[in-house]
Amino acid sequence: MRITIVGAGFSGVSLAAALQRVAPDLAHIHLVGAEPGHGGGVAYGQARPEYVLNVRARDLGLAEDAPEDFADWFHLGDRGRSAFLPRQLYGDYLRDRLHAMQHAPGPRLHAVRREVVAIERLERGFAVRLDDGAAIISEQVVLAVGALPPPPLAGVGPRLAVHPSYIGWPWQERAIERIDPDARVLVVGTGLTMADVVATLRQRGHRGRIDALSRHGLLPRRHAEQPLPVAALPPGVLQALAAHDLRELLRRTRALSNLVDWRAAVDALRPHTQAFWQGLPERQRRRFLRHLRPWWEVARHRIAPAVAAHVEALRACGQLRIVAGRLVRAGRADDCVSVLIRPRGASDVRHERYDVLLRATGFNTDVARTTHPLLAQLRESGMLRADAHELGLDTGAALEVLDARGQLVPGLFCLGPLLRGRYWEITAVPELRVAAARLARELVARHQAGEAAARAPSSARACQSQRSPSSRPRPGPGS
Repeated sequence: MRITIVGAGFSGVSLAAALQRVAPDLAHIHLVGAEPGHGGGVAYGQARPEYVLNVRARDLGLAEDAPEDFADWFHLGDRGRSAFLPRQLYGDYLRDRLHAMQHAPGPRLHAVRREVVAIERLERGFAVRLDDGAAIISEQVVLAVGALPPPPLAGVGPRLAVHPSYIGWPWQERAIERIDPDARVLVVGTGLTMADVVATLRQRGHRGRIDALSRHGLLPRRHAEQPLPVAALPPGVLQALAAHDLRELLRRTRALSNLVDWRAAVDALRPHTQAFWQGLPERQRRRFLRHLRPWWEVARHRIAPAVAAHVEALRACGQLRIVAGRLVRAGRADDCVSVLIRPRGASDVRHERYDVLLRATGFNTDVARTTHPLLAQLRESGMLRADAHELGLDTGAALEVLDARGQLVPGLFCLGPLLRGRYWEITAVPELRVAAARLARELVARHQAGEAAARAPSSARACQSQRSPSSRPRPGPGS
């Protein structure tokens, strides 16, 4: 069984580990990803020292059945297991586990540090073409590319887009270091990425004003200092989940948050979220995405207390302002960034001047508009399409990709955040490792079924050849 996993971040490494567990003597695996961040992805492979994880160490194991493996690997005590550790440490953990997998007995896991530029269908399987001209031939291919590059920021003029005063990707090398400590900074986005950027600016001693802009002006909520006991969902909430009734679930959850810490209530919903989303009627999905999505995301995707402290300190002294509104236009003028902002609920626009415009809009899974070279090639060739709500890729129940006509592409699968259209909650380690284990079992089952089908005709021919001598007419006298 030859499998190529495209993407060497958490999803790819987790799937490779799951395949080695369920098929140690069967799977020949190529794990392909570009050199920067190989084995850790952007989130963990290229993280800055001050960036911390948004999940406690005790819940970050690579395998579905070993959630505390990361904490065990780092030899953490009780206090450390409840802490939010630096992301760089988690990248070290993933690379260590990948190294161990490469040297495990049985068929070897091949780590290929190249970029995949195209995938072509063959009569049986696929040709995965790399940026050095080589190709990997595989029966099955899994797209585990993670989040996509951010699309162009609407309203940014062409002069500004290529000017050093515009930072379109805060993770690019030394992007934040180049910001003058007295610079007036506009950050577009108020989510997790903004929080990391603000923490870095404060640690570097930034003195200038920082404005953070988003449609609703919502900030990610703070994690509790200590782990909270898991709340028991009352019958009313369970009934709303089973009935896939969004309005009733919202009402019941609000009532529950009056009895327990709201974070415990949100975390109690987490094991039910995927099934609830899959059974939710399309009309209610659209209503959730239109009205409730921002509120859910700031409550569900929380920031570590240390990062929250940076944000709160800058807000308390007035250096950081959170602005609810929309960026209308931004361009270069008189050695500054000239910006027009429409405040939320207002019809007029406000003019502001900044020294730096920094994009921190965070997570992108918009397959329909992505400039990601591989996904753009597959989209334009008709081998894949966006899901109905443009949250990621359209797939079948077994995570097999659907092409432009809505037909399954046999052998081409997806894993990771691009499955948001199917699962909604599929961006954090606990959900990703469960999906990886499930897909590994599916890949092995598909291969075994194919092998059985291939052997069946041979068995039939063998039986026929055994019967054939007695069925031939015997030669008669005088023959």
